[in-house]
Order: sequence, then C-alpha cells, then structure tokens
Amino acid sequence: MNHNHLRTVVESGGPYATVYLEGRTPSADADTQLRLRWSELRDQLSESGAEESLLESIDAIILADEPTEVHTDGRTIVANSQGVLLDEHWDAALGEGDSAHYGEAPELGAFLRQECRQFDVVLVIAGQDGAAIRELSVTPDRERTEKESVHVTGDNDEDINKPRRGAYSHNQIRRRVDEIIKDNARSVADFVDRLITDHPSDALVLAGEVQGRTAVKAELSARAEEMLHEISEGGDEDEGAEEAIDVAIRTLVTRLAEEREAENSERLGESKAHGRAVEGRAEVEKAVERGAAAVLLLDDAEASAGEAEIVSAAILSSAEIGLSHDPMSDGIAAILRYDVGAALAD
Repeated sequence: MNHNHLRTVVESGGPYATVYLEGRTPSADADTQLRLRWSELRDQLSESGAEESLLESIDAIILADEPTEVHTDGRTIVANSQGVLLDEHWDAALGEGDSAHYGEAPELGAFLRQECRQFDVVLVIAGQDGAAIRELSVTPDRERTEKESVHVTGDNDEDINKPRRGAYSHNQIRRRVDEIIKDNARSVADFVDRLITDHPSDALVLAGEVQGRTAVKAELSARAEEMLHEISEGGDEDEGAEEAIDVAIRTLVTRLAEEREAENSERLGESKAHGRAVEGRAEVEKAVERGAAAVLLLDDAEASAGEAEIVSAAILSSAEIGLSHDPMSDGIAAILRYDVGAALAD
C-alpha cells in the first residue's frame, strides 16, 4: 500500500510525540477516564523531554468538547514543535493499551498495521425498489465505520406494490413491475459506478433479497463486477439481517487481508529468488535510505527494532508498505527496485 499521505508528517522533522489511545466502551464518566489516561501518557512524554507547548497542542485534541468520542473511537496523534500533524481514529481492540512515544521519528508502526488491514467497502443492500448504499471502512477485528446510508431508486415514482385495477392484464402488470425493478437497478448500478470512480474502493458487497440482487448485478459495469462479492444476507430494516451482513463483511475482509499478506509473502519469495530483496534490519535500513526499496514489509504483529526510522525513510522514498505473516529476519524485509548488488554497493 502507498502511504504518501503521511509524507508531510515525516517531512516536518522531529522530535515527535506519538500517542495511541485505544477505543473503550462508552461510559458516563468517559471525560474523567480520558483525562486520567492522558495525564499518565502526558507525564511520560514530559519526562522524555517533550516541550510543554507540544503537549498543549495534544491537549487541545484529547480534551476536546466531545471526550466520549475520543474515549470510544480511539486516537492516533502525532505532534512536533509545529503542532499536531496527524489526528486519526485508531480502533485498537480493547486490551491493547494506550501508549506514548517521544523520539526523532514518529512511531507509525501500529497505525500502519491497521491501515494495511483496512478495506474500503461499498455495501449495496438491494431490493425491488432500489437499494440502500453505504460506504464502509472495515478491518478484520475492529468496529466498522460508515458514512450515512443513501437510498437510490429509479426515476419512476410508481409503487410496484400498489394494486392495479382496470384493463391491465396480469402479464401487463408483471411486465410493468419488471420494468420498474430494472429501472431501479440501472440507477443503483450507475450510482455505484460513480461512487467507485470518485472514491476508489477495495470491494463491492451486494446483499439483499434475491430479485433485487439479481437485477442490480445484471446492470453493473465490468469494473464493478471485478470487485463484486455477493452475499445472501439482506434486509435493510431487519436487525437480524443487519448483524448477519456485518458478520459476512468481516469474514470477507478477514479473507481479503489474509490474501493481501499472502501475496506480499509470495512476492518477497519471488524477489529473493531473483536477487531483488533483502531481510534484516541492517540491509533493509541501507536499502531504504538509498531509495532502493520498492516495498517495505513489516511483521504483521510485532514491531521490529529501529522500525520507526526505517518506516519514515520508506515514506520519504515513496516505497509501498505492507505486512507479511511469514517469518522474516528481524521481522522486516524489503523488495528492491533493482538487484541487491547495486542496491547495497558502497
């Protein structure tokens, strides 16, 4: 994955304070809990040498008007003498703990591991009257976040369930209903195509009742079909179906994350066989600093020694960053832009 959006953070220069606040269960005393949590981390940063002005800039984020949101959603915050450089939700699983770091490089490893497992999903819950469409950001083991649902239907405002009287035959009524369903499906497909064009997504999930799904699927563009995953769960207003959809999406995202890591491992193996990859801190650090790394691979679970500095250099050199589940020397590796000899030559 490309992480050029973090370039401005790394280019700003250290020292940096990096703060991770895990998301916790909402509570009536969230404000008090958050203040106590931040107070402990603040003291750690101060003892490590962080200036008061830097800490005050983080105060303004954490001790905001809506402390419950920070308490429940979690936060990744990076700041230096210029102020806060990064303020993002960090949906750490309960129990991973809060942490604070102060050093010449921002500690972005935990944040990047979450980003690498995060998938942008367009969810379409189809029915005969159109579809509810939602944009989701999902990780295998975190709470999903989503934008407000949009209901898309066709231009025809005729109710397909409305009783029809008069000279209409049964076949005429059936044809008219089919025309309305097709019109609705075409509008949904057009909306989806615009959405994935304007906001590139990792997956398109089609749920809902069978006839609605079938109609929408028939109208999807080739690009939408390439990223399509169809699930049998559905029913936009059915609480049980909502839970089933959530489980199905998490299952899908877990598989996609595993496939992404497997692809990284396979690519690393192939690159090593052709002399275009290195493992271990010393060689990876050298390759990254020289701009020779095309992809930096991190262990999917544990941070390696000196990781923060290597990650910063990788971001500055526009290297992609990904995860690997397979063992790597020192828990870190790099796929190179060219052969090892040229990359590491003195």
